[in-house]
Amino acid sequence: MSEARQWAREAIRIIEADFQRSADTHLIPLDLPGLPGVELYFKDESSHPTGSLKHRLARSLFLYALCNGWLKPGAPVIEASSGSTAISEAYFARLLGLPFIAVMPATTSQEKIAQIAFYGGQSHLVEDPTQIYAESERLAQESGGHFMDQFTYAERATDWRANNNIAESIFQQLRFERFPEPSWLVSSPGTGGTTATLGRYVRYRQHATRVLCADAERSVFFDYYRSGDASLRLDWGSRIEGIGRPRVEASFLPQVIDAMCKVPDALSLAAMHYLAQRLGRRVGGSSGTNLIGALLVARRMVAAGEQGAVVAILCDGGERYATTYYDQAWLQAQGFELQPLIEAVAACAERGDPLPASVLQAGL
Repeated sequence: MSEARQWAREAIRIIEADFQRSADTHLIPLDLPGLPGVELYFKDESSHPTGSLKHRLARSLFLYALCNGWLKPGAPVIEASSGSTAISEAYFARLLGLPFIAVMPATTSQEKIAQIAFYGGQSHLVEDPTQIYAESERLAQESGGHFMDQFTYAERATDWRANNNIAESIFQQLRFERFPEPSWLVSSPGTGGTTATLGRYVRYRQHATRVLCADAERSVFFDYYRSGDASLRLDWGSRIEGIGRPRVEASFLPQVIDAMCKVPDALSLAAMHYLAQRLGRRVGGSSGTNLIGALLVARRMVAAGEQGAVVAILCDGGERYATTYYDQAWLQAQGFELQPLIEAVAACAERGDPLPASVLQAGL
């Protein structure tokens, strides 16, 4: 066996051993008094060692790269990210003793940059968020390293059939609940890898469960889902870190999604604050986006006389956004006035009132 093969074998063992030390993430119920007959759960991915849903993706990407022979001893790993994937990849790079460089928008929260540094990674910040791909490729070529490219490989690196992926985990945890087969799964798209995993899994296991993808305001995914135009581009990045993209990514598979919605950023942040109040701890902005998606399908179920479960993804904790989404001065500087929207979210969850008409829908 070659030295490179032996190194890869040991690297895979290290990652698998780390996986065995990690417990599964929690499934948290959230009561909806205004929507009787609908039981809402949040799959809490913030309890991973690196604090977000992206821990699963980073592990899969490293294993995929190792098994393809793309990683070499001592050669740096480079990733284009809005922060959370980079934190998780920095963690795995440190496990393997590899240098790590995160290429991120300059607007990335300081808390995320600090966490990348904590795991030994470097942050390479760019002013134009649309240039993180090209800059990552340039750094990989110059350093002799590997550009992990989560936006291309997320859907294919993840084992969507089983192997304790997020979909299998959700169904296992629902076994003894009142509705063991959920009516809807709700996830927001960053790479598109999670919605691809959810959509493929429910089809493979022949579940009647439908998948709603809840997109951010500054993102092309929703418009691509409606139009089929893969050439769509934006000149700016998403304000909800971790989700929404300025271009259509290879890992976004609209064919396995049953419906989409597009949530205004202010409403996502309002829902984030409401969810934090209900849970007694801070959550990230994408969890607010997912709450809006969950309330949207829950209201439709009630209107149709349906009962059942809805599971949404709690992507990360709110500690990473203390100086942004949870800072009133920052919110005011961005032009966000959240209190009326927080009250609207509460009215929907607690009285069944309709959500603001600014939420766009497709396939519902």
